[in-house]
Amino acid sequence: MDHHAAMQLVDQIKRNMESCIYGKKEEIAYMLTALLAGGHVLIEDVPGTGKTQMVKALALSIGGVFHRIQCNPDLLPTDITGVSIYHPKLEQFVFRPGPVMANLLLADEINRATTKTQSALLEAMEERRVSVDGETHVLPHPFMLFATQNPIEFEGTYNLPEAQLDRFLMKIKLGYPDEVSEKRLILEPGASRAAESLKAVATVEDIAEMQRLAEAIHLETTVADYLVALIRGTRQHSGVLLGASPRAAVALASASKAYAFLNHRAFVLPDDVKAMAPLVLSHRLHLRSEARMQGVTTVQVLQDVLRLLPVPVGMER
Repeated sequence: MDHHAAMQLVDQIKRNMESCIYGKKEEIAYMLTALLAGGHVLIEDVPGTGKTQMVKALALSIGGVFHRIQCNPDLLPTDITGVSIYHPKLEQFVFRPGPVMANLLLADEINRATTKTQSALLEAMEERRVSVDGETHVLPHPFMLFATQNPIEFEGTYNLPEAQLDRFLMKIKLGYPDEVSEKRLILEPGASRAAESLKAVATVEDIAEMQRLAEAIHLETTVADYLVALIRGTRQHSGVLLGASPRAAVALASASKAYAFLNHRAFVLPDDVKAMAPLVLSHRLHLRSEARMQGVTTVQVLQDVLRLLPVPVGMER
């Protein structure tokens, strides 16, 4: 598959999702960016904003296997990974796969699960495999986790550990639909379930190929310098206790390449880095308590750092 065909195909996937998910063009673009970059997505929002439908629409559009887990304090690691069950006739243990054996896995309300269960997800996110009774089982490729998180003010929730947050390529918020889209949901019969009837316009093999092409997008040295200066700037900001990690720098580069690919370019612009920075970095920064008390947010910190950074110009094509 060449670049032109791949870019046309990703446009088809985008249009396919937009045909049944109303008023979320920007969010759909971010989801596809994460898919092309091979990363995981944390979605923070109140219930009922269509998170499940969006992930299901993406899975159906690429012909992938979709599974959903409802997280709660009673959920065990084996409820995610699967279990080994003794088969009397075969006189051996047989692995029964859990919902993690999917191309797209939706973990709803991840911040209601116990730390032990989150550790099982962490292995799947990082290693693309799970261990059950000493046996390692490789996950399908591509594998992508979408985890939804209720706002921390909700009862029965707690913050995800920093190590787990750092594994999410990006964090997005869906928000409420605009007035026109919400009215359309009410007036059109079956609009809220339109994703169920979507047809695949690509295959998981196509996605794997597009991921390779997105990774090969050119990142000019001056843009890389700009990206690294942004990362280092987060560590030096007076309101930041823990700045962006080296993993965050790699994640921002991958997301910027994928975003450039999505926008039909063979090279990364500084604008790609600026567009991806809030999504990739905001959940990875930890502010000092004094800054939080003054109402400072991680997005404001990023805006401060970006404002002081000179933007590279005259890049070679």
